[in-house]
Amino acid sequence: MRVGTFVLAAQFPGQGQGEALHRAVRSAEVAEESGLDSVWLAEHHFVPYGVCPSAITLAALLLGRTRRIRVGTAVSVLPTQHPVALGEQAALLHITSGGRFSLGVGRGGPWVDLEVFGGGLAAYEKDFPEALDLLLDWLSKPRVAGTGERFGFREVAVVPRADELLADGPAGPGGGPEVVMACTSPKSVRLAAAKALPMLLGMHCGDEEKAEMLALWRTAAREAGHSPDVVRSVGHVSAGVAQIADRPADAVETLVKAMPGWLKQGLDAHVTVDGRHRVMRDPVGYTELLCDMHPVGPPRLAADRLAATAERTGITRFALLVEGSGDLAATEENVQRLGTEVLPLLT
Repeated sequence: MRVGTFVLAAQFPGQGQGEALHRAVRSAEVAEESGLDSVWLAEHHFVPYGVCPSAITLAALLLGRTRRIRVGTAVSVLPTQHPVALGEQAALLHITSGGRFSLGVGRGGPWVDLEVFGGGLAAYEKDFPEALDLLLDWLSKPRVAGTGERFGFREVAVVPRADELLADGPAGPGGGPEVVMACTSPKSVRLAAAKALPMLLGMHCGDEEKAEMLALWRTAAREAGHSPDVVRSVGHVSAGVAQIADRPADAVETLVKAMPGWLKQGLDAHVTVDGRHRVMRDPVGYTELLCDMHPVGPPRLAADRLAATAERTGITRFALLVEGSGDLAATEENVQRLGTEVLPLLT
């Protein structure tokens, strides 16, 4: 069982952006001190839902401040950046961290970000597979040319090469960094499976839905020609929420008091690039749903819920949102208890 944290740098009502970023950094440092496996960093633009606009930049900072823990992006949004630029940064972090960096990528949403960064709606709706192919080529080959409809350029040398890692580390296929793909639909599951990429599954998914997505991934991976050994070896990641308290009611109360205000303020701030209608979840109902699904409660209950998810789905890697209280001291305590009280019950 590999348990890590999922960090959004959430800006709760009444807080400043610097406060949210400081809490994000401290939670990662405490995660390493407490024995957790990994830290996964989200990125968002122009909204208080999360005030980190570059997960890979924050990952670089945290890799420099830590020595053991794995740091990943969850996710770097491909439609708002050039795959080669992202690949260069990923290779740099992979090499200089001794293989502790994981690159999570995803399609993002139809947000105004696409207008600001110049990709347009096409980058979101149809260009993601081409961008992913170019990124994977950059992380596995010595020279790469852009031959697609969106990215066209002459062959150039890949510098630095991701497979030039000197120290032993948990490198991905071909010696480069692990690449994980956020999946929210059967189409994205099949794309990840075709590339034998681990999936990052959202915290809104229940165990039954996650099990169905894993079954589809395995079937699609075999149809794409990947060997049974490869299919078995890929470690998917499940996002969730964790809040540890001595009594279940106290853990739930902490989140129900704090999270709905953040969710409403943060999600309401999203603006679509084309004016399409968005259906918003009820913040209180969504928070209560997450409390029912994830490790929210005493250490034993939290460990049992993680173990149950692993048994039902086959997933043994977790990225857990730990900042749901919105408070720095409470977040640090939550991370510490997750590492020192819950993790031993799983091992």
